[in-house]
Amino acid sequence: MKTFDVVVLGAGSAGELIATELALAGKSVALIEKLRVGGECAYVSCMPSKAMLRSASVRNLAKNLVQYGATSKPVELDEVEKAYTRAIERRNTIAENQDDAKAAEAAIKAGVHLIRGIGTFTAVDRITVGFEEFSWTDLVISTGSTGTIPKIEGLERVDYWTSDVALSNSEYPQSVLIIGGGPVACELSQIYSRFGVNTTLVEVGPQIAGREAPEIAERLAKNLRAEGVKILLNTEVVKLEKEGNGQTCAHLLGGKTLIVDRVIIATGRHPNTSTLGLPVLGVTPDEHGAILIDAQCRVVGEEHIWAAGDVTGLAPYTHTSNYQGRVVLNNILGIKTSADYTAIPRAIYTDPPIASVGKMHVVGSTDGLLSAQIDLSELARNDTDGESGGLLILYADPVQKVLVGAAAIGAHADEWLAEASLAIRAQVKLEVLCDVVHAFPTYGQAFEGPLRELAKLV
Repeated sequence: MKTFDVVVLGAGSAGELIATELALAGKSVALIEKLRVGGECAYVSCMPSKAMLRSASVRNLAKNLVQYGATSKPVELDEVEKAYTRAIERRNTIAENQDDAKAAEAAIKAGVHLIRGIGTFTAVDRITVGFEEFSWTDLVISTGSTGTIPKIEGLERVDYWTSDVALSNSEYPQSVLIIGGGPVACELSQIYSRFGVNTTLVEVGPQIAGREAPEIAERLAKNLRAEGVKILLNTEVVKLEKEGNGQTCAHLLGGKTLIVDRVIIATGRHPNTSTLGLPVLGVTPDEHGAILIDAQCRVVGEEHIWAAGDVTGLAPYTHTSNYQGRVVLNNILGIKTSADYTAIPRAIYTDPPIASVGKMHVVGSTDGLLSAQIDLSELARNDTDGESGGLLILYADPVQKVLVGAAAIGAHADEWLAEASLAIRAQVKLEVLCDVVHAFPTYGQAFEGPLRELAKLV
């Protein structure tokens, strides 16, 4: 049995960072991964989806060159299927063709002992991979998450896609049914629709982008519908049947049916913990499968076991994984560090994107938050860019007199909302934020009116 200073289970963004940096710091480190070093984001999730969104956005822009004064007459584009094939080629290049060779080589070069395989805990101080056993002084669990598959009659008999398959497959379907209304579902719906695919999105809840403010979600739904996406809210797929021609018939609650080439499941994700053998360690996940951690990312009740990334169930985004990875890294190296989740941003990278951070006012609640908003069509930059407007909503605590939340949909909102993230994290007073000067014309100017309004209310 080999013993290491640190054993890291899972080589996603958090695990890769922790293992590599600890090895460079002189620790003996074993990194156990059954799939790819770098996790899903780089190969079958974040990067390929953003690549496809960009291709779809540029093609959509090219259709409107006259509107933007870039040409006097429309430019003829080639067939949509040929364009889709080129977009797939570009996507695969950006996603390294799902090959982690470079990432694995970098980790090994840093001094990491990379172990390929499935790790299972077999004792309180050891893990088994194949026929080998390893022990540790410190253990880091960063096994990420996996797509949640809903219980739908007949699903097991249908050749459905998960979002990972959709973002690594080269097939061009004529029609798709996307089950789910979260960020991944919304992004996929715009990709397919802009490439000419007959696209239907079915969401069981009352709005898409369920975590976002209703006003923001409504704007997103309006944008997607304007581009041809059929959005069915408060709707459930109750049964799926395979047709003789290879298509799928979806039976919806209420009796309606849809026949499509492909069904894509995008109903959220859950932590990868069920097959690890955590009870052997004395670690019990919560009801959702998440590993409970303290502010230092140490597993609750354990001195030398840590967790980072989606497996913790806290703000499950790649940037959170990287943040928690740094927290774990520092603490193992003896630099006491605590995580603060008050200003973790999130985004839906549609065109235009949604971005939000901090606390949102919940309708009917007694949270006491104040809010103010602005339509982005009021901005000079919106006019010069020829954008269709958008919305920014700011939320403030009237007692502390600070900004506590922000939500937006509009051009480049995923970039300029970072100003709100900084203000919330640093607890900058509203009076100071009102004194910030923004360049003209920029989207950042959107903050000025709502901030002054909030400052008058506190």
